[in-house]
Amino acid sequence: MPTISAFYGIVIKMFFNDHAPPHFHAEYAEFQATVDIKNLQVLEGQLPRRALDLVLDWAELHRGELLSDWDLCREKQAPKPIAPLV
Repeated sequence: MPTISAFYGIVIKMFFNDHAPPHFHAEYAEFQATVDIKNLQVLEGQLPRRALDLVLDWAELHRGELLSDWDLCREKQAPKPIAPLV
């Protein structure tokens, strides 16, 4: 599972050829959440409130890039790195 971004101890990843809907995986310490790219809703798992807020802020800024990376992963191509939240 390629890492596409990392910031403040949060790691953002996508699986190759993953199931719909378009989503990414966010990991923070022992926590993990799957986040829908289109509506920025947690599909599965959980993150601490502060980490989740950071992930959602980042995803809102980079939604287009996330969707492009989703398409690449669906085609079993390496996704492009996405700038971290600063």
